[in-house]
Amino acid sequence: MSLVTEFNDYRAKMNEKILAGDNKVIKRIFNLDTNTYAEGALSEKTKEMMGLACSMVLRCDDCVKYHLGKCFELGVTDAEVQEIFSVATLIGGTIVVPHLRRAVEYWEALQQEQ
Repeated sequence: MSLVTEFNDYRAKMNEKILAGDNKVIKRIFNLDTNTYAEGALSEKTKEMMGLACSMVLRCDDCVKYHLGKCFELGVTDAEVQEIFSVATLIGGTIVVPHLRRAVEYWEALQQEQ
């Protein structure tokens, strides 16, 4: 199973289980997250690129993978991804480097599945 498929399948399965608990607060948080990245004054693409940079700085590999997937879907280029990576690594410091490695691996996996 590919890295991308494994991540997406697990994420979908666990989100389904979480939402099946019918917890109002959790449902509202998920909804807020969805609505935050909708087209607005900033484009969806811009918001996803911001989400990627923030996720790298916060060192959340699952969030990095999710935002990389959305960036890929929205046509973010290799050059744009490299600049996002550079900004995130500058802001986050060298502790971000291990997450940068995994992000590069996942970006390559997305491209290979195309």
